[in-house]
Amino acid sequence: MTIIDFIHALTEYDFLQKALVTSVMVGIICGVIGCFIILRGMSLMGDAISHAVLPGVAISYLLGINFFIGAVATGLLTALGIGFVSQNSRIKNDTAIGILFTSAFALGIILISFLRSSSDLYHILFGNVLAVRPSDMWMTLAIGLLVLAAIFLFYKELLVTSFDPTMAAAYGLSTRLIHYLLMTMLTLVTVASLQTVGIILVVAMLITPAATAYLLTNRLSRMIFLSAGLGTISSVIGLYLSFTYNLSSGASIVLVATALFALVFIFSPRHGLLRKWKSAKKELTT
Repeated sequence: MTIIDFIHALTEYDFLQKALVTSVMVGIICGVIGCFIILRGMSLMGDAISHAVLPGVAISYLLGINFFIGAVATGLLTALGIGFVSQNSRIKNDTAIGILFTSAFALGIILISFLRSSSDLYHILFGNVLAVRPSDMWMTLAIGLLVLAAIFLFYKELLVTSFDPTMAAAYGLSTRLIHYLLMTMLTLVTVASLQTVGIILVVAMLITPAATAYLLTNRLSRMIFLSAGLGTISSVIGLYLSFTYNLSSGASIVLVATALFALVFIFSPRHGLLRKWKSAKKELTT
């Protein structure tokens, strides 16, 4: 199928239109929130939250309610639990993350075994954006707009606390409150991404576009727009590959994002390998 055929299919098939809208929104919000995650060195927390929502999803399926409700609840509980354990014991934050997210994921797998079909598990873990329901699409759009509005309103606070928490505290900002606000947004973005890339692969969409943008600029505002754009491009191309070749939507989107990272990693005018090799070569010749 050519790109023209894909565009024609978009005008004809309602399910493909819903998949495109959902994928684009997920690409944008994952790219935006991912910038703050990697700047704060919280990539492992993103991985933890993405796995911790599984028991909530399973409970929602078992009770017959929308999985967004259970996923948000267990994601937030895990984030709060990680902070509580690390602040009230000798255990460091990364150790608390390892304990709580693996236990939550294990509980989710046990609960999943009570579901009627193994295909439910596959879609939860790896995503299936081509089967997205209208209610899921609208929920993703609502979460996306809420997260983007929160980042716009608290941009300065997030900026200062990301680069200099000590100065932020000196100015009277509650770094802990900002941290939990970010955790809440991370949980919402993770839940919004379940139908598109699934639990296992969502961390890749949180990290890869933002890391790619990080190699292209030193300004946070520009990094956010670049990351959102890269996430969108990855989602659209991944959706095209998924629809055309009957591939897993989540895996296709993530591989496109990884390919973009590889290109920037090599050819970035600021931090690319080619630039480093050329600089090293000049130093040797002088």
